[in-house]
Amino acid sequence: MPLDDLVPDTPASALEVARAFHSPALLNHCRRAHLWAAAYGRERGIAFDAELLYVAAMLHDIGLVPVFDSATVPFEEAGGAVAWVFGAGAGWDADRRRRTAEVIVAHMAPEVDVDVDPEGHLLELATGLDVSGRRPDDWPAGFRAEVLDAFPRLGLAEEFLGCFTEQARRKPTSLAGQFVAEGFADRVRANPLDGVRR
Repeated sequence: MPLDDLVPDTPASALEVARAFHSPALLNHCRRAHLWAAAYGRERGIAFDAELLYVAAMLHDIGLVPVFDSATVPFEEAGGAVAWVFGAGAGWDADRRRRTAEVIVAHMAPEVDVDVDPEGHLLELATGLDVSGRRPDDWPAGFRAEVLDAFPRLGLAEEFLGCFTEQARRKPTSLAGQFVAEGFADRVRANPLDGVRR
């Protein structure tokens, strides 16, 4: 399936926001996360809101970006707040803004129930693959290579670990803090996607 077929036709300019504020590695991570999520959902017949998933994927790590990093709340909550404001600017109603923020917060959960939150479920699986290489065989090898060719990793592992280590230092009780304390770095550095042709 062509990668462009997975990207919804939406007037919501989340990609423009992501391009303006993310580093190249984080931007490509967001784009890959969206493609992993959308492809997984389509392949398995999961009904999901394509536009909402796309916006959440583009903005899910924006709370790691210095200008949006909160001194007091976990990065996923800060990112959810940014997405809520983005949705307001896009003219989304309060429920849709709330849902986008919920999906971004949910992506850090160890598991999200597909029946309760299909977009959160898909983004959680996709980011698990992209960051720590979880369950790579859930996506065909050819598709993985195609996505990585289109959006290379650009040293994501070390950049991401730097972000998470800083989050853990300042917010040790956050999920990022817990991840770092539980050996997250080893999983990230062992991600099989970093061995795929880039």
